[in-house]
Amino acid sequence: MWSVLGILFAAAPLVVWRMIARSRGVGLTIGGFLLAEACLLVAAQQGWLSVPRADAHLIHSVLAPLIVASGAVLEHGEKGPGPAEWIPRRNGAIGFLGTQFALTLVASLLYVLLNSEGSDAPPASAVPDLPPGLTVVSQGTGCGSGGCYRTVRIGSTDHLSRQEIIRRLNRPHETCRPNGWLLDRRDLCVGVTDNGQYPVLYLSLSNLID
Repeated sequence: MWSVLGILFAAAPLVVWRMIARSRGVGLTIGGFLLAEACLLVAAQQGWLSVPRADAHLIHSVLAPLIVASGAVLEHGEKGPGPAEWIPRRNGAIGFLGTQFALTLVASLLYVLLNSEGSDAPPASAVPDLPPGLTVVSQGTGCGSGGCYRTVRIGSTDHLSRQEIIRRLNRPHETCRPNGWLLDRRDLCVGVTDNGQYPVLYLSLSNLID
């Protein structure tokens, strides 16, 4: 169901443009841009692109109306003002795209608030690829006062020692980066530690508001 709703969300500006386009040349050009942009959003929704989904939807809700507005300006320069019967369709398009943007903006603000306290551990997909010869033995998650974390016990298929495994992981210092592009600015940090029994790769996701 959510996949269908996501596709409809992505395709809505294309349908809107189809209703208000007045010329074949500009109509096809703008339609092509909207189709490409919708396909990129669907790819992000399905996980085919490594783009934060929340950011992708916000960018779509801003970019698609700008593309439609550009098409309307080009057609105005080419064909002049629209006929009287076209005005209601234009107003409906403005209202629909404005509503879509407003709802997306509200959802984005809720997303930021829900994620401000680091309520979830870093996903397994955030675990970096391991060098050849190293393997994941087990994983665990938890949360503390500073945020949530994922621990990954690292083993070796070549029977390496703990120190050799740590050297091969090549992470002498903890590294951090934003967890998202625009909306999720929590720090996602990755590091390696030795608990005295086995090497541990850890990922921590900090609270946005400490």
